[in-house]
Amino acid sequence: MLLDRKFFLAAAVISLSFIVIDFRHHSRLLVTELQQLKSERDEMNIEWGKLLLEEGAWSQHQRIEATAKTRLGMALPTEDNLVIVSESGGGRQK
Repeated sequence: MLLDRKFFLAAAVISLSFIVIDFRHHSRLLVTELQQLKSERDEMNIEWGKLLLEEGAWSQHQRIEATAKTRLGMALPTEDNLVIVSESGGGRQK
């Protein structure tokens, strides 16, 4: 009877040891995955910031162009209105 009890306790300890080992391994895998996901999140945040800056640059140019057209009546010059200035200082019309 005492031998059966010792055998049962030894089997229980060994079984629980394997369960603890499996949980620790799974936990380490999850921590590694979490670190990778945080790194990916940080890279995406950097990309998002760059895209916001680019959008701001583009929208500012469009806003200035729209304001110039509406308030000042400006438009892109036609080919007949272009004047090419050379380095020598002389201008010629295209």
